[in-house]
Amino acid sequence: MQQIKVKIVNRSTNELPAYGTSQSAGMDLRAWLDEPVTLQPLERRLIPTGVSIELPQGYECQIRPRSGLALKRGLTLLNTPGTIDADYRGEIGVIMVNLDSKPQTIDNGERICQMVVARHEVVQWVPASELGSTERGEGGFGHTGVK
Repeated sequence: MQQIKVKIVNRSTNELPAYGTSQSAGMDLRAWLDEPVTLQPLERRLIPTGVSIELPQGYECQIRPRSGLALKRGLTLLNTPGTIDADYRGEIGVIMVNLDSKPQTIDNGERICQMVVARHEVVQWVPASELGSTERGEGGFGHTGVK
């Protein structure tokens, strides 16, 4: 498996983002908080991480929810997956929302999301008057039925 080197600045006291297992696609990213943050039901808040990265050109970092937080506590991310572009140098912030019926507290150092670094392509648009046909055509939004 190819590895790339990515510069990282960690202003927090938390450990660097890390893979949970040898075959994990995402690295766990932690909250950097002076004090715990409690999200009321349906409340959203930007949670700081203290982490900034310098990705190589042609790469992006996606910020994705952690399934355990979503299932067990109703905590997930808005704007997901969030995209960190290669030219962004600021701190990574995570927009969290509480979809549970009870308040949920996030603590400093808690793993709040996953980071997935991936290559991406750059598109060059080719103006056209029509597109090639396919079996699907313009069908969308449930056009194949529900069962």
